[in-house]
Amino acid sequence: MELEIPCVMMRGGTSRGPYFRAEDLPANEAERNRVLLGVMGSPHELQINGLGGGNSLTSKVAIVSRSSRAHCDVDYLFAQVSTDRALVDTRPNCGNLLSGVGPFAIETGLVRAQDGTTRVRIFNINTSTVVEATVQTPGGHVLYEGSTRIDGVPGTGAPIVLDFLNAEGGITGSVFPTGARADLIDGIAVTCIDVAMPVMIVRATALGLTGAERPEALDADRPLLERLEGMRLQAGRRMGLGDVSSSVVPKPVIVSPAGGAGRIQSRYFTPHRCHKAHAVTGAIAVASSTVIPGTVSNALLEGARAPLEGTIAVVHPAGQIEVALTIGLDGEAVHIIRAGLIRTARKIMEGTVFVPALDT
Repeated sequence: MELEIPCVMMRGGTSRGPYFRAEDLPANEAERNRVLLGVMGSPHELQINGLGGGNSLTSKVAIVSRSSRAHCDVDYLFAQVSTDRALVDTRPNCGNLLSGVGPFAIETGLVRAQDGTTRVRIFNINTSTVVEATVQTPGGHVLYEGSTRIDGVPGTGAPIVLDFLNAEGGITGSVFPTGARADLIDGIAVTCIDVAMPVMIVRATALGLTGAERPEALDADRPLLERLEGMRLQAGRRMGLGDVSSSVVPKPVIVSPAGGAGRIQSRYFTPHRCHKAHAVTGAIAVASSTVIPGTVSNALLEGARAPLEGTIAVVHPAGQIEVALTIGLDGEAVHIIRAGLIRTARKIMEGTVFVPALDT
């Protein structure tokens, strides 16, 4: 007999997926993962039998519940559902899908709306980080329409401000989990950093690239993808993540100069395909690395050095993401005090998803 589960389909930032209340899904992780595979129609390259869009950016799930933690309103668990494998990965966070968590929490009664704006403090279970989302709620109702435009999304929407309050070392426990701001992997200098998302950053020139290549060209370069994957597997072990062959973290990132002070060009991989735009959490990691001396990306800044408190523009194939940073340096210790940015979200559909019965 089919399962019937309430859900809301939303676009959050440059990603899309179903949002669930945790109480509507199985408490057992293995059963929950089987349900999510059924919801999305995985594994199948087109996800023809589910809600997935045949792309990693449209094969994501948000699971939200009321939080029992002090000073937090809701808990948010992100799940990346593979399109071609029966795999659900809850190790990373997704800052784009995070954009819809505040509106979803308000509209489903987990958080009471205020007149004007409503602040929702979100605990991300994946990375043990806290994010404060400010949602537009005139008259006590979520507003999705507005004039804010974000690169990679057609049209405009109401601004949702996301402030990452403790983004450092969420998964590995350290900003630089290898113990160095730069490492050599296969003879190439890389920076392994964990700020909002564990990533492995490499300069484009070290791979024989300009850094301005389109995602389609990078995806078609099989030797490059195989080389990046080999480096990523080594980076995962050095970062204390173990065997990451069945995980989407760390993410490989290729960086290059973008022209002008406080700008860096980035090609972000998910991890086996190049993102058409850029992950929010990945942008925070790249921006943070750019302002910290000794990283492979810091040396690429042109003109004046970026301040430890200011805005870094991460330029991507669809435009750019501006990240407002406050970073503290205490000798060799690095503290990410605040990372903030603006996103939008849109509610697409609210209803019931029908899932094939679980195999017994």
